[in-house]
Amino acid sequence: MLPFLLLASRAEDAAAEDEYAAYLRYGGLEPQELHRIRLEATPLPDLDLSSYSGVIVGGSPFTSSDPPEEKSAVQHRVERELSGLLDQLVAMDFPFLGACYGVGTLGTHQGAVIDRTYGEPLGGAEIELTDAGLADPLLKGMPRTFTAFTGHKEACTVLPPHAVLLARSSACPVQMFRIRTNLYATQFHPELDVNGLITRIDIYRHAGYFPPESAEDLMDNARQFTVTEPMNILRNFVTRYAA
Repeated sequence: MLPFLLLASRAEDAAAEDEYAAYLRYGGLEPQELHRIRLEATPLPDLDLSSYSGVIVGGSPFTSSDPPEEKSAVQHRVERELSGLLDQLVAMDFPFLGACYGVGTLGTHQGAVIDRTYGEPLGGAEIELTDAGLADPLLKGMPRTFTAFTGHKEACTVLPPHAVLLARSSACPVQMFRIRTNLYATQFHPELDVNGLITRIDIYRHAGYFPPESAEDLMDNARQFTVTEPMNILRNFVTRYAA
């Protein structure tokens, strides 16, 4: 099997390793089947896409809709590199799954309105599939409603007319969409279970995402949820596109 490619951008090693382990676990992949590039640490090299089964973009500290003057040089570089890669991926209709940051990257590339109107705090959300979502092969076997973890400053306010809305929630109208046949983005985290969210809260408690003193309450809140369904998206992505 050709490996999948994970494009990551979490600067904290503990968070990066936990994210990578989650994609391995829930994708049913071995390390040699998931090639990772940490974009925050190194420029994106020239890629031969024929060497990969598909591309996954993980979560990120970057916010696509921030004013350009507020973005770091690293963020500007990563955005340029991902935009150039998406030029190729969209033209080829190449298998792509962007989780959380995928909405900002794929959405921006395709002309969506990405802003802070529908940001969500860390925690569980009830996701509802649209009729198109229920019929989509990447969501095969999924119930119409399920719980997933979210936590994001920006979201998609207006989808481009050629995008297909696959999932929504009461607080965020675009939780998942598809471009062409094989390019997907989710606002929720399909790789994140309860332990994973608790780990990230602990790692990021002093990173400015939430008041440090609220970390324990956020962890307690995470434990109230049962999150098992979103991970099926990763397994379906691997099963469908493994080449």
